[in-house]
Amino acid sequence: MTRTEWLLAAGERGNSATRLDARRQDGKAWSEANRAQALVHGSTYFAELLEVVRALRPGDLLLFTDWRGDRDERLAGPGTEIGTVLREAAERHVVVKGLLWRSHVDGLRFSQQENRRLGAEIEEAGGECLLDMRVRPGGSHHQKMVLLRHPGRPELDVAYVGGIDLCHNRNDDATHSGDRQSLPLASAYGPHPPWHDVQLALRGPVVGDVEAVFRERWQDPAPLSRSPATRLRALMHREDADADGLPPQNPDPAPCGTHTVQLLRTYPNRLLHGYPFAPDGERSIARGYLKALRRARALIYVEDQYLWSPRVVRSFAQALARNPGLLMIGVIPTVPEQDGRLTLPMNLIGRITALDELRRAGGDRVAVYGLENHAGTPVYVHAKVCVIDDVWASVGSDNINLRSWTHDSELSCAVVDGSLDQRRPRDPGGLGDGARVFARELRLGLMREHLDVGEDPGRRAAAEPDALCDPASAFRAFEAAAAALDAWHATGRGGPRPAGRLRRYTPPDLSAVRRALATPLHHVLVDPDGRPLRLRRHNAF
Repeated sequence: MTRTEWLLAAGERGNSATRLDARRQDGKAWSEANRAQALVHGSTYFAELLEVVRALRPGDLLLFTDWRGDRDERLAGPGTEIGTVLREAAERHVVVKGLLWRSHVDGLRFSQQENRRLGAEIEEAGGECLLDMRVRPGGSHHQKMVLLRHPGRPELDVAYVGGIDLCHNRNDDATHSGDRQSLPLASAYGPHPPWHDVQLALRGPVVGDVEAVFRERWQDPAPLSRSPATRLRALMHREDADADGLPPQNPDPAPCGTHTVQLLRTYPNRLLHGYPFAPDGERSIARGYLKALRRARALIYVEDQYLWSPRVVRSFAQALARNPGLLMIGVIPTVPEQDGRLTLPMNLIGRITALDELRRAGGDRVAVYGLENHAGTPVYVHAKVCVIDDVWASVGSDNINLRSWTHDSELSCAVVDGSLDQRRPRDPGGLGDGARVFARELRLGLMREHLDVGEDPGRRAAAEPDALCDPASAFRAFEAAAAALDAWHATGRGGPRPAGRLRRYTPPDLSAVRRALATPLHHVLVDPDGRPLRLRRHNAF
């Protein structure tokens, strides 16, 4: 197997203006010899983030981007509020630079005030945090990453990339009892919504790639907002509107592992003065998926907040139609985050039509599930994970929908491990690629949690067969666990609760009238298209 069969070559990114693919002398559009670690759950990520940020010394560098930041969100306990931790780092003369999405107004259930308050706390301590509204109308900066560089100690350099924001709701663990610092979701999730999420910790040369992504946005000379009203409010609040310089970028950290990592991104086609690093936008997340899906033969495993938009899932449907042995498992929220009379149909219509397309192509080879905790409360699935044939794995900020693939800014990591997994089946796809340790362990770890299956370290050490390694066995295990739990609920919860947290997802029916009203609102407000017209016409990316 060569990396070019799964990953995008430099010319395939579709954006020649970025410096990301011109950084290395070998001309490769990815970095090799990295160590990627999946941090499942916000509590796992936050605990590690707290430790490494508190260890920063004067002159070290902390860069971050975020969709929402709540300055009072605790990483561990009292005194570990994210605002406090970043402020203390800046006071120790760590170079702290942040890009927060300015956000739409709070009256529309967004984060304008919260992001402004976190930015102000960082600025008061000597750091710099800009509120960035360089987006398409109705769009957002959705990238979630934290980067730490240590001049003179590059072995400590690390980047965190994934789906976890530095905000309320995210600090949950494997029990899925919810973050005590909560924001309201749909009523089904209760006062402390259970939350499932994943972030990657990256070490090795890829850290330099993540820094290059941050620097491109930081050094964009365009005003932070085009809106005169927004710029006036920024002036009234004395917000920092001009990015100061960054110290020169240090050489990439030394090789330290077996993981090849490719950074994939979305930037929209921003009308008038676009991004200098993506003047026609960038859709390498979409392109990365399209390339990997063409090689799918055994199992597509997806955890996604949305999994909607027929124009996006068409690529999954085509893979299912081409390959009659291909299975697909999706894990999604049982209930959309908003359940209002208008917002619920707007959210449901995209999922209903997308799942219809998948099932037309794959029939009973497509299975979609929601999660619940052991108390029976639905778990809000915020993770953005895809594993194909235990070879290619993607973790990032992007969801499987048109907004994430074309309209908002997103950052994702495609990982292909150089280490072969010796458990059977050793080559699930049958193309000679061989199962890879990172992708398989990511999938198995997530599946074991959802099935309430503990890992036997002795079995793993001996590389003995694991039933979940086999795609068909894993597919059946999910099916059986969900059927048992569904039946237990249907019969009044009598007797012991079956193992597992999986519930078969069945989309509710929408009347023809509600479909007709919801569809245009979904396309305009929920899942807009950020592509140039020439690409929209052909549904190309």
